Amino acid sequence: MLTLLIIVCIVVTSIFAFNNRSFYIKGWFSPYDIKRFKQYYRFITHIFLHVSWEHLLFNMITLYFFGTFVEQGFSYYFGKLGNVLFLFEFVAAGVLASLPTYVKNRNNSSYVAVGASGAVSAILFSSILLDPTNKIFILFIPIEIPAYVFGPLYLIYCVYMARKNVDQVAHDVHFWGAIIGFLLPILFMPELLSIFVQQIFG
Repeated sequence: MLTLLIIVCIVVTSIFAFNNRSFYIKGWFSPYDIKRFKQYYRFITHIFLHVSWEHLLFNMITLYFFGTFVEQGFSYYFGKLGNVLFLFEFVAAGVLASLPTYVKNRNNSSYVAVGASGAVSAILFSSILLDPTNKIFILFIPIEIPAYVFGPLYLIYCVYMARKNVDQVAHDVHFWGAIIGFLLPILFMPELLSIFVQQIFG
């Protein structure tokens, strides 16, 4: 239910921004404006904006399939605090995953970004933590990849693409979002790490 609510909020704000350039500009992630004008709200607002329909749909489809599972998993392990932790992780990952990019581009007035990719990566990797033997499909590759194999490959890919810097995708944000999504639940319940290992080797 919480996953669907988040998706609805992001879809509504993103579609509104598609048709309102001023709204889009006021909400995008601009490290330069954050530093110069103290517009710290941009660390959060950019999560609810997307650059295109394709960008929006990809993130929301990923969030739907993995978010509903993680939401249920958090409710199982954390009880009534599960939804609180889920929402906290989503927002915190979106903010914290952007910090390295902020440091790198805080003096670059031309750099801007939008999207929930960091937060969605966090949810994806929380799902890997909760169910490492789950099978994940990658677009255009018609084979199932165990989640515990997909995770490291995804991180390696993010680091490689971030260093190449040949496209407009924030691969570093994806990387840090993934790390946060894997570690944050363990911070609240360290036993999850041993459960993760047992599922792989048990």
